Formats: sequence, C-alpha cells, structure tokens
Amino acid sequence: MPRLIPRSQSEPRKKKRRSPHRQLTDNPTTTAAMGIDLNRHHVKGTHRSNPKSDNVYLKLLVKLYRFLSRRTDANFNKVVLRRLFMSKINRPPVSLSRIVGNINKDGEEKRTVVVVGTVTDDNRLLTFPKVNVAALRFTNTARARIVKAGGEAITLDQLALRAPTGSNTLILRGPKNAREAVKHFGMGPHKHKKPHVVSKGRKFERARGRRRSRGFKV
Repeated sequence: MPRLIPRSQSEPRKKKRRSPHRQLTDNPTTTAAMGIDLNRHHVKGTHRSNPKSDNVYLKLLVKLYRFLSRRTDANFNKVVLRRLFMSKINRPPVSLSRIVGNINKDGEEKRTVVVVGTVTDDNRLLTFPKVNVAALRFTNTARARIVKAGGEAITLDQLALRAPTGSNTLILRGPKNAREAVKHFGMGPHKHKKPHVVSKGRKFERARGRRRSRGFKV
C-alpha cells in the first residue's frame, strides 16, 4: 500500500472554483440578488382605474378629469373621476325631487348641482326651482323642467370649463340600494326579504312557514 506523503505547508494550494452567483456578505455596499419581500405579495388591487364602457364620450371625460385631478389640488375632481369609472349599478339615477330636497338647505340654492349619472323627472313634484344641474345624462322631461324653470342642464365637460376645481358645486348621487334586486337580499328568517314568487295571492307561498296559522311564520 503506497504511503501518503503529507503536503508541505510551502506547497501552494489549488484555487477553488467560485460560484457564478453572487455571495451575500455583511458589506452593505455589495449588491446582491434579493428576493421579493412584500407585505401584500400577489394581492391585486380590485378597484377600477378605467371604465368598462367603450363609450368614446365617457372616455373623453375620463381623460379630462384625470388631467384635472392630477394638476389641481381639488378633491372634487378626484371624486368625479372615481365615479366615472363606476358601473351603472353604482351610479343610480337622481330624481328632481332629490335635488330639490338638497338645495332647500341654507345657502345651497345658488350652487351648481353635479350628478355623475342620470337625472330623471319626478311627476309627484309640482314645482321645480331655478337651478343649474350638470350630469352625464338627462331624461327629456327632466331637462325640459330644468330649462323651463330658468336653470341650465349642462354636461360635465362644460362644468370643467366653468369650475375646474369644483367651486360652488354640490355633488349628489342616488340611492344605491333602491333596486328591486336588493329587496330580495339577506340570509335566514326574519330579514323581511321579498320572496321570489309570481304573485302574493292565496295560492302562493301560504303553507307552513309562511303564515302563523300554518305552524310558524318567517
């Protein structure tokens, strides 16, 4: 068996091959490949940044108010821009009676009412005062009543020329939960949900669980 000859200390050592990857050191000046260390990694923001609609006029309004919200300090433009992104469910219509109820407060009658949505008529309202209204859309009867009273029905781009920062305006929106579908929402009994039935007559949902004379009522 051959004898193992110890290597002398004066004999040079062979250099080890260095890894192609950079090594992490305690030196703060050394640049190293770091991993992604975020608190909300892979969590997407679900808020809209653009409208889903392909309406070119709506996209022009978005372009206009995106510029105004960026170049002015007015929070009004940011609110209008965010509401332009919303779906129609989140932009419920505003009736003339709702406008009258809000401008009858002290000092509100001289403001321009702003609605990022549709303004509709209310035939239960007998008189309508003189008021300027800016909105995305007006029904024919609502526009006629506003103009007949001496007011103006203008668009949001016309409003941007008159009040680029939203000064002397009153922004309103309609009742979001006034839809027919919302009346059926809710879980469990005693929530006063509206039933999905054809009618509410003698032959529809009148057995056990629907009237007190048939066991119980939810």
